[in-house]
Amino acid sequence: MEDMPELFRGQSAKTGLSPGALIHVGERVTDRVTITVIDYNESKFEMHADVAFDETVGSRDGDGVTWIQVRGLHQPEILGAVGTHFGLHPLVMEDILNTGQRPKTEAWENCLFTVMKSFRNNEQAVWGEQISIVFGRNFVISFQESGEELFTPVVRRLKNRLGRIRQMGSDYLAYALMDTIVDHYFEVTDLMADNIEQVEADLLESPDTAALSAVYQLKREILYLRKNILPAREIALRLEKGDSPILREGTRFYLRDLYDHLIQIIEALESFREAATSLLELYHTSVSNRMNEVMKVLTIISTLFIPLSFLAGVYGMNFKYMPELEFKWSYGIFWGIIAVVAGGMVLFFRRKRWF
Repeated sequence: MEDMPELFRGQSAKTGLSPGALIHVGERVTDRVTITVIDYNESKFEMHADVAFDETVGSRDGDGVTWIQVRGLHQPEILGAVGTHFGLHPLVMEDILNTGQRPKTEAWENCLFTVMKSFRNNEQAVWGEQISIVFGRNFVISFQESGEELFTPVVRRLKNRLGRIRQMGSDYLAYALMDTIVDHYFEVTDLMADNIEQVEADLLESPDTAALSAVYQLKREILYLRKNILPAREIALRLEKGDSPILREGTRFYLRDLYDHLIQIIEALESFREAATSLLELYHTSVSNRMNEVMKVLTIISTLFIPLSFLAGVYGMNFKYMPELEFKWSYGIFWGIIAVVAGGMVLFFRRKRWF
């Protein structure tokens, strides 16, 4: 999981450059940039995987939809060629290459531009990347940092000739991509719920520093997820309520459903944040209780030895005339008195239920 200052990493590389300069800001996640081009309409489906951009690119003037998947952002010249072909504004391309962008949506003259964060489960952890989606009347371009096959379910639906997605336009395809991203949010929240339960069990069993570290890690992850998922609600709302002619009325109903899903996820994150705070309080309470138990035991031991120390001190004084010292059974009697006093105090403590 990336930490909070990620929005500002690498920004110094752009110092002094003009707005719209194409520089990749962020970590290199994949080895190379790969491009997949899909052309489809109701009657045809053509997919060209791992091609050079100038080899196979659909025409924006056709009656179908062209979907271009770009995986990898570390070669600005390739992304610049895509942007030039589709007439994307330089500021849009700059935002795509800056992987620390806040999730947002913008309307341009010939397209709509959306930035979202995708989160997935990876070996009991949460891994995230930035996904940028640009779509016009008959084209969709998705940009992602990694080479992960994130949108495989969408490709599978496109291959099905009878599916709704083949009959809809580019706006519905863009919605399908965003819906896939949001579906992964549910997987992440399920993992987060399991982690919270596990940390709570660990705290109840052994509230040590490792459990405390796990609680703080949970709080960081929850805050990070909330910071990047909360703006997505605004994206769905703006797209649904917007007046862009690119979005048809039929697609707006699905965007409303996307908004509802995001509300559910955000409410879950809010409950997780409260749960993490409760876990921190549980840790401090458990540590305090353990300390109280330790102090109680030490106090009882100390209390038991107070009268015993008094007796030992009295008979340890160096007076010449102490009648008890001359008595034959003095040693045994002394230990008998010690045992009676200690046993009586233990019985008294047990009756009071102090231990």
